[in-house]
Amino acid sequence: MTSAPPSSTDHASRLESQPPSAAASASELARAKVELQAALRHFADFPIPGIDFVDILPLFANPALHASLIRALELQVRAFNDGKAPDVIVGLDARGFLFGPSLALRLGASFAPVRKPGKLPGPTEQASFEKEYGQDFFQIQKDAIRPGQTVLVVDDIIATGGSASAAGKLVEQLGGTLIGFLFILELDFLKGRDKLNGPVLTLLRDEEMGK
Repeated sequence: MTSAPPSSTDHASRLESQPPSAAASASELARAKVELQAALRHFADFPIPGIDFVDILPLFANPALHASLIRALELQVRAFNDGKAPDVIVGLDARGFLFGPSLALRLGASFAPVRKPGKLPGPTEQASFEKEYGQDFFQIQKDAIRPGQTVLVVDDIIATGGSASAAGKLVEQLGGTLIGFLFILELDFLKGRDKLNGPVLTLLRDEEMGK
């Protein structure tokens, strides 16, 4: 018996199921960045005089922008890591929680929060970092990462890099393989990426930041 030739509907379905090419993904990511960048808001002299605060919350207030943000972050990760998703997304307290779980879901990864001491139940691992007023600490649950798992640390903004550096230490203390750090925005003039022991990805750049 000879089988019937595939219908145009079957052919279209197969095309839709195929992953986009690198060029198509890069074009989609570039368009998303322009859209997301335009939605950022600036607040002068907040929280103290002389600081130009960049507000990312409009990206979450609009469902279409929210979806575009998560998609752009997904494309950024896949382009950086040869299309591979990490095993675990680690989100920093507290704004890493805004998009970390959604990104993990899109990538088929698990999500693990890093929090201040006393916020997580059960056995935890702890790492310290320096802040302008002294030393602070981050903790993660000891079973959040298994030895050998690949891990990406995410947060909204990288400033001095201290808190992200502590999260990277926690990943390594649990035996995870740290593949890098991902941020929505970066305060370039603070040179926080110099403190991080892995590749740093920044989704958006803002010319007003650091002035």
